[in-house]
Amino acid sequence: MSNPTLHPHLIVSDAAAAIEFYAKAFGATENERYTHPNGKIVHARLSLGDTVFTLKDEEPDAQDLAPTARGGSPVILSLRVDDAHAVGAAMEKAGATVIFPIDDHPYGRMGRLRDPFGHVWIISQDIGVASPEEIQRAVDAGA
Repeated sequence: MSNPTLHPHLIVSDAAAAIEFYAKAFGATENERYTHPNGKIVHARLSLGDTVFTLKDEEPDAQDLAPTARGGSPVILSLRVDDAHAVGAAMEKAGATVIFPIDDHPYGRMGRLRDPFGHVWIISQDIGVASPEEIQRAVDAGA
């Protein structure tokens, strides 16, 4: 593999609503959409800058379950942006729930929000460079 890429494939309970949410919250652009004859979305590709992610409606018969059907997701999606406060506010306005408010930490500005479909996002922003030792001391101190 000369240039591997990795992108998340999200399973949600309402893919059409999720596409609207990600457009409002992040400014994501829908590039592809394929639907089953029953109207369920089987694949949608969205882009956010150079980042690509895909999503689909859950299919319990295929064991494709949304986080809401599983009691949550063990995966946290991390999105680094130029203005974490603005993105966090847009997410809240679009229906996300704050888990940890966006705040300044020794390792950057960041917070966690849960989207309406059960996926948890870390929204982060660089605000300066801390050394690995400074970051470790902050972690040790409970930051």
